[in-house]
Amino acid sequence: MSFDKIAVIGGGAWGTALAQVAAAAGQEVLLWAVEGEVVDSINMSHQNPIFLPGIDLDPSIRATGDLDAIGDCDAWLVVTPAQHMRAVLERAPRCDVPRVLCSKGIEEHSGELLHKVAAEACPGAPVAVLSGPTFAHEVAAGLPTAVTLAAGDLELARALRSRLAKPAFRIYVSDDIVGAEVGGAVKNVLAIACGVVEGRGLGQNARAALIARGFAEMSRFGIALGAGMKTLGGLAGLGDLVLTCSSASSRNYSLGRGLGEGRSASELMADRRTVAEGAFTAPVLARLARSRGIEMPIVDAVDRLLKGATVDSVLESLLSRPAGREGV
Repeated sequence: MSFDKIAVIGGGAWGTALAQVAAAAGQEVLLWAVEGEVVDSINMSHQNPIFLPGIDLDPSIRATGDLDAIGDCDAWLVVTPAQHMRAVLERAPRCDVPRVLCSKGIEEHSGELLHKVAAEACPGAPVAVLSGPTFAHEVAAGLPTAVTLAAGDLELARALRSRLAKPAFRIYVSDDIVGAEVGGAVKNVLAIACGVVEGRGLGQNARAALIARGFAEMSRFGIALGAGMKTLGGLAGLGDLVLTCSSASSRNYSLGRGLGEGRSASELMADRRTVAEGAFTAPVLARLARSRGIEMPIVDAVDRLLKGATVDSVLESLLSRPAGREGV
């Protein structure tokens, strides 16, 4: 498999960072962005000050606002917000190009993981999923990072790895697409909960407990969907969970911190140009868990907070739950 020209679909922080990774690995890179100012800035000054300020981009990266322009690329890194992925892929040219899904979430209206969305939008196209603990600014700056690249076809995953991996960007391949996607989606919701803990001043003990019990919820949900525990306990699951639940650099964590400080979800979301994907994932995840009889009290609590419940009432309901047996 030859992947000499890579398209990056999405000009946000993560898309721009992945363009930097691909260019540093020696690939020809074309980045598609909705925002004209992003396209102009990348092409003229080799920077993306709107979404990834302070990073000098590889001069070989070209940007375009014309989605048809990616038609001659050999592989696509799809980095659109989860809720827009279907619409973008339905407009994109060609259906025979491997696409690597780099966004994290669950489609709100259908309740589907993103690899299923991609398959419906463009039947027959090879699909892989890239996930793991990745803050975009660190990746773009070349700091050490490790990720999971999952594909049903391991030959495809290995071929993509050979084109994208570098010593500071380690890629571990897997055939567990569901596990990689579940980890990335669920951790965003749990990060909101951890942000609430900080915003409310509940302490480090509470955050550690929430991460551990949140991982139990992620595992229950993932196993019910067919995910493997090795994936959930690896980079795409536990690794990403620990990172996102521990830093204000996480959009989801900072959203939760604002909720913990008493601000409303609508106010916090209106202030954002970037997307806190967990806010869209929480309602559908809570709905899916209830429909399958999967106990996810932390996810349910975040869902209620986003719908207007007070932190005190949600906290009281969580703390009044009977403590069960560890490991369940």
